[in-house]
Amino acid sequence: MTLVRERFTGRIAGIGSTSGVRVVVGRWDESPWGAFADVMVEDTGGHRVLLAPSERVRDFVAATYAFDEHVLGPVTVVDTDDGWSVTAPGLSLRLGTGGRTTLGVLLAAVPDRVATSPAWCSVVDPVARVVLRGVRTRGTAGNDRREWYGATSVVAVTAATGRWRGDDLGTLAPVDPPCRFGFSSTPKRPSVTSVVTTIERAGP
Repeated sequence: MTLVRERFTGRIAGIGSTSGVRVVVGRWDESPWGAFADVMVEDTGGHRVLLAPSERVRDFVAATYAFDEHVLGPVTVVDTDDGWSVTAPGLSLRLGTGGRTTLGVLLAAVPDRVATSPAWCSVVDPVARVVLRGVRTRGTAGNDRREWYGATSVVAVTAATGRWRGDDLGTLAPVDPPCRFGFSSTPKRPSVTSVVTTIERAGP
């Protein structure tokens, strides 16, 4: 069997809200299909929704992670003066971002080519599991795929407002409990992580 590795370079924003809804936004600058964004939402009842901009993205992400519902439609993430503005089917979200976290400062000391390699992700995974509840840097994804998260920087999310399916999200809160889309959640502290995600799958 031929194995194929695909790399996605971008940023992942993970937030909780006082409404109990947790949101993960993937903003991918480089991927096998060019730039795109997608959103994963988990509500207070544990219902997991994927918001994808195309069938191709939906099929790939849904084959890698677990969801209860898939919704297709435009997903946009644009920079604002203080953070991000995110729009997707049923979702409007504004994020305010700040400076690097302590973890972000530590990550910046590691050369990118090292930090984003699967070998390094495998080495630091035991540490990540202990230090950051719910976070893994390597694991087995859906359909026997393997995945590595190589983080290079982390900045704090300082504020969040928005609506999900007509309901106010409230204000910013920790990502607690951890999200259950795959083997890893985002950090409990709301943040934007610069990351290279490597996914290994069976080839055609």
